[in-house]
Amino acid sequence: MAKHPAIFLDRDGTLIDDVGYIKQSSEVSFYPFTFEALSRLKEHFLFFIITNQSGIGKGVTTEKEVSEVNEFILKILEQQEIVIADIFCCPHITEDNCDCKKPKTYFIEKAVQMYNIDLSRSFIIGDHPSDVQCGLNAGITPIYVLTGHGQMHRDELSDGVVVCSNLLEASKHIIQEINQA
Repeated sequence: MAKHPAIFLDRDGTLIDDVGYIKQSSEVSFYPFTFEALSRLKEHFLFFIITNQSGIGKGVTTEKEVSEVNEFILKILEQQEIVIADIFCCPHITEDNCDCKKPKTYFIEKAVQMYNIDLSRSFIIGDHPSDVQCGLNAGITPIYVLTGHGQMHRDELSDGVVVCSNLLEASKHIIQEINQA
């Protein structure tokens, strides 16, 4: 059976505007380029969302609220004919020292087992150094975007990490890479 390349996407600050702990769907604001970016990539990759939602662990949001927001995001993307194969959510705070909070690779490993992912042809896109480190830890190509918290943490990146202004620029970079392969 052929393995699938995948793109693992951070949620807040990458797909949607990072407005803090989102409790309801009315707070979700997609970046204007999100749909075009994912539409460019959808014929080549399976999509996954991996999101750290420490607001649950802090008691600021509930699992139900986060789940409803995630379902809303999936519904809006589906209306744009963009399918997310799975969404993985870490509800923990850093102090919990869980196995699933990025930069740990638990959810990528789970996707590999469940969906037969080819890590050598996969990417992770996010606006935090933890997204980049998660990709490096898992052996996939990280792309750092300057939306969300991207500008604030840019100087924390190691040399050689691809930096793009936003998800659309990241999608163009990925298409260029696969066309050169």
